Amino acid sequence: MKLIATDMMQEINLRMESIINHMSKNGIGAILVASGANIYYTTLRMFRGYVYIPLVGDPIWFVVKPNIFEKENHLIPIHKPEMIPGELEKLGYAIPENIGLEFDALSYSEITRLKGLFPNSQICNGSVPLSQARMVKTDWEIDQIKQDAMHQSEVYRRVVHCYKENMTDLELQIEIERVLRLEGCLGFTRTAGSMMDINMGSVIAGDNADAPSPFDFSMGGAGVCAALPVGANGTTLKPGETVMVDMSGAFNGYQSDMTRVWRVGDIPEIAYKAHDCSIKILRACENIGKPGIKVSDLYAIAEKIVAEEGLQDYFMGHSQKAKFIGHGVGIELNELPVITARSKVILEKNMVMAIEPKFVIPEVGAVGIENTYVVTSEGLQSLTIFPDEIQEL
Repeated sequence: MKLIATDMMQEINLRMESIINHMSKNGIGAILVASGANIYYTTLRMFRGYVYIPLVGDPIWFVVKPNIFEKENHLIPIHKPEMIPGELEKLGYAIPENIGLEFDALSYSEITRLKGLFPNSQICNGSVPLSQARMVKTDWEIDQIKQDAMHQSEVYRRVVHCYKENMTDLELQIEIERVLRLEGCLGFTRTAGSMMDINMGSVIAGDNADAPSPFDFSMGGAGVCAALPVGANGTTLKPGETVMVDMSGAFNGYQSDMTRVWRVGDIPEIAYKAHDCSIKILRACENIGKPGIKVSDLYAIAEKIVAEEGLQDYFMGHSQKAKFIGHGVGIELNELPVITARSKVILEKNMVMAIEPKFVIPEVGAVGIENTYVVTSEGLQSLTIFPDEIQEL
């Protein structure tokens, strides 16, 4: 669903209301946005520049590149950020005592330069209200993620046709990537954080699932190069192993996140038991995941079910374990909230999260599924519709 100009401004205004509400709660008088993800979130466009969001008054877009935008009341062309204070003065904007910058997204040098624009203001972390606003999606954002999930599911239906006997995990991933691009995938997975690198996703087979990763993923994989040690490592797919597919769902600037498992030949009963446990965890989370529930309760119920099944040794990794079972999804793959035992976040309607209880069985591979959910008053509604069971290649 594309937005016409009027609808686009209504959508942007909804987001601004949420941001300003969180700014007020955090005592921030204005935020100067500079990161790509938050520029897209606040303008529904991508440009090099800045978005100035005051607690009182209209937001102003300061655009460096491209030079294709017509000058409007809310849009001012600049060629360097040092022009911003003067332009705000011309517009009659008073500089507030507290100004937020994106501490979580910008480099030290960028923050230092932007601090210099406001020598008389206290500079604070503007990433906090922006992240809080982005946790709860608008109806339009949810529709975008639904569209992503639809395309992602269509690609997963063709995974079995991508497989050929004696191919490597990397060859299978490349074939899936081809189908993704033909389906309309942008070919870029936007992630948050300085230690979260990934290409178009992961295909992890056999013992490679137990290879530890420096990145904060639920599953690792050695990869094929020390520069990107994650995912497929070029091993030949063999009978008796599982193949976990966790590939990109980025089709329109938003993302969906879905994992499913295939097998080559017969696999041990313990793999099926762990996979069924993953499904059981998701069904339980779907039932309790309503507004007002603690995010930590989702983690707690997963741990309880795993303990009842006696699968603790394999849960969320084997040689190296992840300490979360899910995360927010939106413009970036790994948004807030993170589903951990220590989370203080309370579920709200229209939060969107991926939940991924996974297991690593030595000498077999990874099992378990991942769905992207939206929080509703009835519980978690899955947006990624695809069969849960382990399928055969």
